[in-house]
Amino acid sequence: MGMKTPEWGHKSLAILGMAGLLALAPTARAQVRPYIGFVYPAGGQRGTTFQIKLGGQGLDDLNEVFVTGSGVVAKVVEYDRTLNPQETTLLNEQLKELKRGTTNAASTMRTAGTAETSPGTENAEATPKLIARIEKRIAEYVNRPASGALANIAYLEVSIAPEAQTGQRELRLGTPRGLSNPLVFHVGQLPEVCRKPMLTASLQVLGKEELALRKRPANEAEERISIPCTANGQIASGELNRYRFAARKGQRLVITTRARQLIPYIADAVPGWFQPVLALYDTSGKEVAYDDDYRFKPDPTILYQVSKDGEYVLAIYDAIYRGREDFVYRITIGELPFVTSIFPLGGRAGAPAGIRMKGWNLENARLTLPPKDAEPGIYELTASSEDLVSNPLAFALDTLPECFEKEVNNTLAQAQKVILPIIINGRMDRPGDWDVFQFKGKSNQTIVAEVSARRLDSPLDSVLKLTDGTGKLLAFSDDCEDLGAGVNTHHADSFLMARLPADGTYYVHLGDTARNAGEEYGYRLRLSAPQPDFALRVVPSSVSLRGKSSTTLSVYAIRKEGFTGPIKLALKEPPTGFSAAPISLSGTQAVARLTLKTDLLTTAEPVNLSVIGSAKIQDRDVTHEAVPAEDRMQAFLWRHLVPATELKALVFDPSYQPPPKRSPRARSPAEVEPKPAVASADPAANKPRFNKQQVAGRLRQLKVLFEEGLLTDDFYDQRIAECEAAH
Repeated sequence: MGMKTPEWGHKSLAILGMAGLLALAPTARAQVRPYIGFVYPAGGQRGTTFQIKLGGQGLDDLNEVFVTGSGVVAKVVEYDRTLNPQETTLLNEQLKELKRGTTNAASTMRTAGTAETSPGTENAEATPKLIARIEKRIAEYVNRPASGALANIAYLEVSIAPEAQTGQRELRLGTPRGLSNPLVFHVGQLPEVCRKPMLTASLQVLGKEELALRKRPANEAEERISIPCTANGQIASGELNRYRFAARKGQRLVITTRARQLIPYIADAVPGWFQPVLALYDTSGKEVAYDDDYRFKPDPTILYQVSKDGEYVLAIYDAIYRGREDFVYRITIGELPFVTSIFPLGGRAGAPAGIRMKGWNLENARLTLPPKDAEPGIYELTASSEDLVSNPLAFALDTLPECFEKEVNNTLAQAQKVILPIIINGRMDRPGDWDVFQFKGKSNQTIVAEVSARRLDSPLDSVLKLTDGTGKLLAFSDDCEDLGAGVNTHHADSFLMARLPADGTYYVHLGDTARNAGEEYGYRLRLSAPQPDFALRVVPSSVSLRGKSSTTLSVYAIRKEGFTGPIKLALKEPPTGFSAAPISLSGTQAVARLTLKTDLLTTAEPVNLSVIGSAKIQDRDVTHEAVPAEDRMQAFLWRHLVPATELKALVFDPSYQPPPKRSPRARSPAEVEPKPAVASADPAANKPRFNKQQVAGRLRQLKVLFEEGLLTDDFYDQRIAECEAAH
């Protein structure tokens, strides 16, 4: 035995060394940016601690969680990477041995009520936990996931402080080599109900789609809830979720859904988002309410006054019965404040007009207003009633003079006279309504007519016409694309810019394309000279740099109302160790690459960056900060720049390797001495069972599974010895 020890040691070290090099190999390749495709549940109630599940890719060595705002703390509980078939086979073998109780992991000697464990083995009490972990990993294994980008799973523990502000946040994951994209995470105000998280969905094969459907137990199809609450779920392919609750006659129920608001674009789905449908049934099973969108927004809302006491059932499903792990939803049900419209939709900065609101359950509700010193821009307003907060609505502040539309102003003869520049606050009062405004113009004068309605949550689908004094059409606009809209896919607001042919009287006509009207069909119409300007988007919203290296950021320019001047791009007050040489966007450029450099070796935490653009516009120095954004694809084709809250950067040491999660105990060669092979008369039978590459792959799989705590010391040592014997 003594003569064999050196030989075994050299072979084993060589094999383990090969496995170690292979384990390091991925870091030598291009770094994959961490990505998260869903968060479930996508929120929680203030004052609670709970677990959430995320799916993504590039999350190896996951170690940090970042949530915008204050009052929300999260930590990583577990990370389960995607297994391959060979690893699943190893886990099945380990599970079989554990259940048979043949490994040292299950062997203990008990004397005087005390457990004494053999050297290097796990406590017997840990064996059931290990069995449960392995069974869970095997049960969740999917050979062909519907989306490989969702198949790596992370579990987080989230704690939300009682005083945390309600509303939307952003959540990111961090690894030693990068930061993920952000996803929406909500801090809620009501008790939460959460269905069991979905397992990774299987790929649907054409003609065999039923094989990929979720096999849900019948008792999980319907959940009993108490309202008010927020219900969280995920929709699988072909699935319908139901919620049963008691309601009283006269209750004014508000049932709102967040689905597309959570994950705005799905690259490989048509339509390019989860399109939820809501249906409400009364005690007799009769459908009493239905919605598949709310006005122009894909997420449905039901406003229902309960007609009689009893139990009601709410059902949710995808409009065309698709589904997957990232078909996540949050449904809020109860007698909650809900604002259906506000008027006007904006005001003059420093002196906004009095705002009237309409909606449900708004008795004694108070509407929040922008601060008195608020700068021009768009703000979110909510109504609060008995510590409950309503849905947000957009409200615009500007610096131009303002007025209100005055009826009757439907024809040239009845047109409302205005003096430019002006912003007119109005709405469509009746179906087929046209609002006509008259102004005096000069020859060669350029005027702009711009509608802000859809961007301010109004369902108005505007159309604009510019005519002269005889009614001759000079310019027309229906939809004008707003590149900064992010998640808006119907650019329904109108915009026209025209040069007037002569001195005289001119008319601007505003209507709704579908001839709709009502209190909610408000608008802001700006009539003025052009206001050249620009906006910026910087992509991606997080970057990772190797120590003392550089990377690039894409900066997109959104030019407005004829501005074609150069824009100088630079970092604003860069943190110590970061720099970027200023660059310029010419008038013909839509995008530029800003090179970000660092002279740091590492950063302990991600740092926030700010990119600004400066330009000279009509003798004015104008500076705007670039909005961080993510480049997202919709339905295989269209791309959108989805805004984010922060632009973050992380510097990492490429040579850094996380410490082993777990190391095998030291054992004598005799303990793991491979059994001597018995020679066969057949020469072919004496050939190695595996080649060098196969052995290296097997060793790598064993190492990773062992470090993840899924293999016992004994099982690991035995399989290592088998690799040596096999080769």
